Amino acid sequence: MANIGSYFSISAIFIFALFTISPSFCLAARKFLSPETDTKFIKTWCDATTYPDLCFVTFSSYAAEIQDSPKTLTTKSLFVALNSTRSASKNLTDISKTQGLKPRETEALQDCVEEIGDSIDELKRSIVEMDETAGKSFAFRMSDIQTWVSGALTDEDTCMDGFSETAIEGDVKANMRTLIEKVAHLTSISLAFVNHYAGANK
Repeated sequence: MANIGSYFSISAIFIFALFTISPSFCLAARKFLSPETDTKFIKTWCDATTYPDLCFVTFSSYAAEIQDSPKTLTTKSLFVALNSTRSASKNLTDISKTQGLKPRETEALQDCVEEIGDSIDELKRSIVEMDETAGKSFAFRMSDIQTWVSGALTDEDTCMDGFSETAIEGDVKANMRTLIEKVAHLTSISLAFVNHYAGANK
């Protein structure tokens, strides 16, 4: 019975996490986009990413703020990726403390939390660098940002790979992969924007 209770607890955490991270759920809580707001610019940039549908659903709600500014869109994508990664980290930490997990499940979760922590640090550094104007050249700054966002994506992929290599099974494994994949997809979109922005301003 204790194990059943713990899995219900894990399921509840995942449901909360998906509401927190999923842009489709977030959109329902946002102010509806006005008909006058043009989203063509965002759609054009999103179509060049690996996940165009997720991209457009996520960023079209910011169209009034983004307008047709590549820098604003790129910076916004970094903030969205960072916030999603922070939320995933919190939920993974909560799950790792749940009673009834196997030792190998707990270990995999803790390793993932560490990888996601590194991802958070790299995304934060990228955001700070996007706003920097003094010192380094634009090309040098963007090269650093590309390296950090790429590193963040690698950390998230490493987290997911860890679950494939452990004895985690069933709902725990499936739900964790869903949670991390959402974060990785948003980071991938951000990296595509960073690369596009860097290339367009050479």
